Amino acid sequence: YLASPPEVIPIDVGRQLFVDDFLIAETTLTRTFHATEFHPATPVLKPDQPWELEGGPTAMPFSDGVWYDPADRLFKMWYMAGYIRATAYATSKDGIHWQKPALDVKPGTNIVLDGKRDSNIIWLDLEEKDPQRRYKLVAYDFKGGLGVSCSPDGIHWIEVVRSGPCGDRTSAFYNPFRKLWVYSLREYLKEGVGRCRRYWEHPDLIAGGKWKASQPTLWVGADKLDPQRADLKTPCQLYNLDCVAYESLMIGLFDIWPGQPKDRPKPNYLCVGFSRDGFHWQRPDHRPFIPVSETRGEWNWGNVQSAGGCCLVVGDQLWFYVSGRAGIPGSSKSGVCTTGLATLRRDGF
Repeated sequence: YLASPPEVIPIDVGRQLFVDDFLIAETTLTRTFHATEFHPATPVLKPDQPWELEGGPTAMPFSDGVWYDPADRLFKMWYMAGYIRATAYATSKDGIHWQKPALDVKPGTNIVLDGKRDSNIIWLDLEEKDPQRRYKLVAYDFKGGLGVSCSPDGIHWIEVVRSGPCGDRTSAFYNPFRKLWVYSLREYLKEGVGRCRRYWEHPDLIAGGKWKASQPTLWVGADKLDPQRADLKTPCQLYNLDCVAYESLMIGLFDIWPGQPKDRPKPNYLCVGFSRDGFHWQRPDHRPFIPVSETRGEWNWGNVQSAGGCCLVVGDQLWFYVSGRAGIPGSSKSGVCTTGLATLRRDGF
C-alpha cells in the first residue's frame, strides 16, 4: 500500500500522521524520528504487597493492559503481581499515583486472577454492546494455548473459549479500521529467524479463537536493520508485538531481543512501527523508542516490555506504560520488576 496507494485516500478519520510516504507525493524534507522520555515519577508502580513478592518482587505489565475508562473516569492497570504469579488490578486518578484496592476475588488483595501465569492481554472494548463482555482477557495457559475470558468490570472473569495452539508470549489487539480482532502469536523458527510472530484475524475475538496449528500465517520478525549488540554479536529476534489504533493508523511496539547475556537480564528494548492496515509494517527508525538502561541497578536494566493498549492520550502527550527489570548483577535473573512511564509529545513520533 506504500508502493501503490489508492488513487483517492480518505482523510476523514483521525489526525493524518506523516510517518511514511503514504500521503506524500513529493517532498524535499527529511524526517527526524524521536524517542520517548521517562516520566520523573518512574517507576510508577512497585511491588510493595506480600503477594507481589512471591516468586520475586514484581508489579509490572507483561502486556496485560493499561487503559483510561471514561465510564469510571479512572486509569486502570492490570499487571503481574509476583513473578509468574497472579494478575492484579490497580486504579489511578492521574495515571501516576496508583491505588491497589482490596477486592473479593482473593479477599484482602487486589488480585483478580490467582495462580501461575505468563503473558496476558486485557482489552477495554468500548465498542462492545454486551456489558458482560466489556473487558476481554487473553491469557497463556501453559498448555500450548490460550484461555479467552470476558468480564463486566475487569475484576470478575468468566472463561468463554480455549484457543488453538500458540507460544507463550502471545497477545491480541483490535483493529477498528478493519473491524477485526488479531491474535499476535508467538512463533519460533530454527532457520536463523528465532522468535517471530504469526497472525490470525477474525471479526469476533471469541469465535476466532479456534484455529488449527497450520492456519495462522507467518507475519513479522526482526530484520537486518536491527543492530546487533557489540557485546553479544547475536542477530536480533522479535520477542513480542503489541498494537493499537492511534488516530489514522496502527501503532506497533516491537519488543526486540538482542541476545541473552550471562550476567544480566535480557536487554530487550522497544521500537515503534506504523501500519495502514494492521498487517504490513513500516519501521522507519530502528533505534530504541523506549530504551533499556545500560546502567547496572536501574529499574529498566533488563527486559523492557510493552503494556496492552500500548499508549494513552493524556493532554498533549502520549503515555506509554512499560515494564522493566532491575536485575541481579552476575545473574540473568529479573530482580525487582516494576512499571515505568514513558512520554512523547502527542503525534511527535
